[in-house]
Amino acid sequence: MEGEVISRNFIEQIIDQDLKEGTYKKVVTRFPPEPNGYLHIGHAKSIILNSGLAEEYGGSFHLRFDDTNPMKEKTEYVQSILEDVKWLGADFGDTVFYASDYFDAMYEAAVKLIRKGKAFVCDLSPEQIREYRGTLKEPGKESPYRNRSVEENLELFEQMKNGAFPDGAKVLRAKIDMASPNINMRDPIIYRIARMSHHNTGDTWCIYPMYDFAHPIEDAVEGVTHSICTLEFEDHRPLYDWVVRELEYEYPPKQIEFAKLYLQNVITGKRYIKKLVEDGVVDGWDDPRLVSISALRRKGVTPEAIRMFMELSGVAKANSISDMAMLEYCIREDLKRKAKRMMAVIDPIKLVIDNYPEDTTELLDIENNQENEDLGSRKVSFSRELYIEREDFMEVPPKKYFRLFPGNEVRLKNAYFVTCTDCVKDEQGNVTEVHCTYDPATKSGSGFDGRNVKGTIHWVDARTAVDATVRLYENLIKEGDEELKEDYSNLNPNSLVEMNDCKLEAAFAQVEAGERFQFLRHGYFCADTKDSTKEHPVFNRIVSLKSSYRPK
Repeated sequence: MEGEVISRNFIEQIIDQDLKEGTYKKVVTRFPPEPNGYLHIGHAKSIILNSGLAEEYGGSFHLRFDDTNPMKEKTEYVQSILEDVKWLGADFGDTVFYASDYFDAMYEAAVKLIRKGKAFVCDLSPEQIREYRGTLKEPGKESPYRNRSVEENLELFEQMKNGAFPDGAKVLRAKIDMASPNINMRDPIIYRIARMSHHNTGDTWCIYPMYDFAHPIEDAVEGVTHSICTLEFEDHRPLYDWVVRELEYEYPPKQIEFAKLYLQNVITGKRYIKKLVEDGVVDGWDDPRLVSISALRRKGVTPEAIRMFMELSGVAKANSISDMAMLEYCIREDLKRKAKRMMAVIDPIKLVIDNYPEDTTELLDIENNQENEDLGSRKVSFSRELYIEREDFMEVPPKKYFRLFPGNEVRLKNAYFVTCTDCVKDEQGNVTEVHCTYDPATKSGSGFDGRNVKGTIHWVDARTAVDATVRLYENLIKEGDEELKEDYSNLNPNSLVEMNDCKLEAAFAQVEAGERFQFLRHGYFCADTKDSTKEHPVFNRIVSLKSSYRPK
């Protein structure tokens, strides 16, 4: 609209200026995960931001695996990352990039730095290098090997490549400034010896580049224009700029940092998650109590909800913590018109309507979603014996309890008014059956305009009920804690409650794994993609219906 003010985040403002000044002709962004674990919701922010910018400016988005460290990388992680990025809807085209494809170029780049007198082979041990580096208050000391000749450095570096030295015996270091106030610039290591088989290059190499050296080269080789990363790399930017400048790339990429996404009471650290998985505390990296992208997907969260969450979180330069309630709000907003609203009884007791004909079954026509007519309607069977929630009956109710108790009348959702007359108990005094009578004149949709009742409860026909398992999830760690304790003493004992005798309406017999529904009064649920079968469906609670979050 004319006169409409469009808000631009600080990254868009930088890109706008670069395009205006002709610094770059086409925007190219990238998401460069190291394949050493599963991605989590924080990575989703980077994926959505980088791919979204490429789309906004009509540019290209690269998915690149930063696989320069064979010690921690696995093909399993590569496959999971590919699946996650595709699921989030990030369009990286037909090409997947690998840092390891540039190992030859990185080696030649290192040779170029040596020839320019900007890199040297160092024999100091890791401990000595740390000692020589200095502190934030004191400058470092130059290595005694810093002034080796170009010829000697070239020969030693080639010998390193050819396997002439044991692991850790020598490293290649950039020659920058040991007095720099930025410790990252104090002659950083750019190559080390490591005899490890690589998932992509096998045993071709026994030397591998360090991340801070490899990353700017990868960006430059691919023609990335804006290398957008999180704030912890801000202190590394001078080194990034030094590498692309010394290697004399015609169109050097520009590094821009933004604030990470932090969530309260959520475990994202790979070390912690790996321990939880290995100790069997959780059901793999995709356990719905985690916030890995695969766990969110299995739980039933949609990519659209995650994108909405990222939009609300915004792009900023300062770190902040987001509330899990905001993500849950986005999930509800996304599903409220998408999901069919169906009846499921999670903790069932039998309800017998004594005056309803024993051999009669009615088919009631029920809307699938009152907010979305396009989802249509379904037929739901109703007969003399039903299941209701155990909490919907109390023999001696407190004040303002409007559900079933002796003498009280309630509405059965989409059916009739019933009045409680009695209950049956087992030897332990537990209620096993509730009895009532119904008023045939009160059928839903019949135009009945008589007495009002305050309580409405849902139900499932006992004759056609589908048996199912329902999993109710909460935070994995206790409320108020930010990190998992090593001894697991702050695990939430209610992080997973499994209900195994649930009764669902007959339509659930045809459910496909991954389908999402609203269970009336309970929340949104998804048929588990790992354990759910046609014979016995298993549902994960995605989110409850109640929200403590209010959008600004």
